[in-house]
Amino acid sequence: MTSPRKEKLGAVLLGENACSFLVWAPRANRVDVCIGDPPEREIPMQSVGCGYFHTVAQDVSAGALYRYRLNNKKERPDPASRYQPRGVHGPSQVADNRFHWNDSQWTGLPLEKYVLYELHVGTFTPQGTFDAIVPRLPTLKDLGVTAIELMPVAQFPGERNWGYDGVYPYAVQASYGGPLGLKTLVDACHQLEIAVVLDVVYNHFGPEGNYSADFAPYFTDIYKTPWGQAVNFDDAHSDEVRRYFIENALEWITDFHIDSLRLDAVHAIIDTSAQTFLEELAAAVHSRAKSLGREVHLIPESNRNDARMISAPDAGGWGFDAVWNDDFHHSLHVLLTGEQDGYYQDFCGIEDLAGSYREGFLYAGRYSKFRQKRYGGSSKHIPAKRFVVYAQNHDQIGNRRLGDRLSQSLSFPQLKLAAGTVLFSPYIPLLFMGEEYSERAPFEYFVSHGDPSLIEAVRRGRKDEFAKFGWTGDIPDPQSAATFLDSKLNWDVQAEGHHRILWHFYQELLRIRRALPPLAELDKNAMEVTSFANEKVLLVRRWKAASQVLIVYHFGQESTELLLPIPAGRWHVTLDSAQQQWIDQGHSQACETPAVIESRGEAPLTLNPWAFLVFVKSHEINE
Repeated sequence: MTSPRKEKLGAVLLGENACSFLVWAPRANRVDVCIGDPPEREIPMQSVGCGYFHTVAQDVSAGALYRYRLNNKKERPDPASRYQPRGVHGPSQVADNRFHWNDSQWTGLPLEKYVLYELHVGTFTPQGTFDAIVPRLPTLKDLGVTAIELMPVAQFPGERNWGYDGVYPYAVQASYGGPLGLKTLVDACHQLEIAVVLDVVYNHFGPEGNYSADFAPYFTDIYKTPWGQAVNFDDAHSDEVRRYFIENALEWITDFHIDSLRLDAVHAIIDTSAQTFLEELAAAVHSRAKSLGREVHLIPESNRNDARMISAPDAGGWGFDAVWNDDFHHSLHVLLTGEQDGYYQDFCGIEDLAGSYREGFLYAGRYSKFRQKRYGGSSKHIPAKRFVVYAQNHDQIGNRRLGDRLSQSLSFPQLKLAAGTVLFSPYIPLLFMGEEYSERAPFEYFVSHGDPSLIEAVRRGRKDEFAKFGWTGDIPDPQSAATFLDSKLNWDVQAEGHHRILWHFYQELLRIRRALPPLAELDKNAMEVTSFANEKVLLVRRWKAASQVLIVYHFGQESTELLLPIPAGRWHVTLDSAQQQWIDQGHSQACETPAVIESRGEAPLTLNPWAFLVFVKSHEINE
């Protein structure tokens, strides 16, 4: 009898003309694998223990279509399918894992070297494919991006979706280019020394095409999530559910050479086990990375502000490498926009941004009006490289009523200020596609479901969600192809007017970030943050050895003169966001700061509206 732990889940080629099939189906008494569509052959599978069925089929090669037949009745695609060329309801296809990799010298990047660029494959280019991204990579490299982060690519229904409705975690979306297309993209990235982060969804399955419950207890009725039934990570039979997702994570890293995984909304994973699924996943991934001799990171999204998640296991933590920090985003967003709807009501003033700058999490046992409870824990002891910060991301744009970006509501000086606040923080920066040149297209929520009742449920759900923010009025129809097409990037504008200026501004910020040792070193302990509430000014001093950098951020609408506590010495202006070269044509020239200021412990400065200054006390820079 074959051990179910020795074989990989799903269909795995054994040479040219044989294929191993392994499926977990304890809810079936009999399972047959049906080769071809319609079935040309039906092969009985052997029960091999723990609810698994296995067989090795001869005369099966790459490209063969197949389904599993349960109890001589239901025919279903493989829950561990590697490819669904006819969509979520069609047959699975045996995939050829062979690929000619050219990245044998690539071992990944340390986390502190990451400059993340989040993109959605379907809207990043007119073609909406992996192959179409490849010619754009040199532009991202020139900008200063070191890692692209792909929104989920697991097979979802239809051809338009954010990716969080995936129902086949192992299968690469067919309309994007399938597994071959993804491997080609990853290989091209590594040739340019760009890491690839993949967003994976382990907290739920999408609502359409999800047949996994016909096979096994992948879900539990003990808990509920915002998307329906919770995945079974701690109920009876949960060992095999864990195996399913952990094997999936290891496959992305091993077979697709993915460098890091971003884990969607792990706060929706409910697990009361002594050793949680998330802890087991982190240990397995880091063990595999060590055996491969590569740097692989796990970056969860969580709204709990739980420092244990990014603490080491020997310190009682879960061992993840970094976490998205919404507190930083919300503090910055409120300062820039003045919005205080929904969860933004918990944030106000320069003091909140200063707090997040200093520590990471702002809410660390503090009472939240929006949540109507205290939440979070202190992150003072957590290294800066454990936090990912941003001014925009897919959630913070796409979950607005009109999917509007900051470029649609902020002035040009405000956009530059947002960039500087993120890129000169001591944390890992993340940009959302198009942000770097003030993309004018929205990023709206879109789907292409086939079930009319589900389509209406999605429409109602969006309206209900917006009601929590007090947003009313018509919203773009998620099911409409126009909503998807409206969200595609307009690459042509990148070379025009203020779009071009902003692109070069981002490029210069990232160059300075690399060149100045205090900015290149992600260390919040080598930093002093002072806020001036009335003037809406944030003064940040960062240092490394003899090198010191001083950044003055001004979030006020009017120019102001201020006597600031600047350490004694000569301070050279490295960057002034209000310099003429960074001003959009048609706008009046701002007052420029002298190239050098002398301080005896204090120095007067004239600060332009929505502007920032970077001073350097030492000329030491990285080579």
